[in-house]
Amino acid sequence: MDGDRRDAERISILGSLPAEVMVYAPMAIREIGHGGLTAETSFPLHLDSLHDLRLALEACSVIVKGRVVHSRIIDVDQDVVTYRTGFEFVELSEPVSMAITEYITAVKSNRAG
Repeated sequence: MDGDRRDAERISILGSLPAEVMVYAPMAIREIGHGGLTAETSFPLHLDSLHDLRLALEACSVIVKGRVVHSRIIDVDQDVVTYRTGFEFVELSEPVSMAITEYITAVKSNRAG
């Protein structure tokens, strides 16, 4: 009966077919620069893995690709583990690069008074 509702045929996999799922999860950005950022998460990330990061900058939201360059535990509190992870930006487009530069400039300007 379930097969009648599908438009396309599915086959059973004998053995295994490796796959991954991308899930957007919140993270706290602690530092940002032209080449990357440092974030805190409640989950570990694998070294050299690539991730799409959605950044809500003041003027706009952008999605950047980041490569994990370091990740370590920084705090353990009861059942909660906090990780600090460094990302290197990969293949930034010119508009995204400009948006990050404008954000950094605005933050510096606001701090200078």
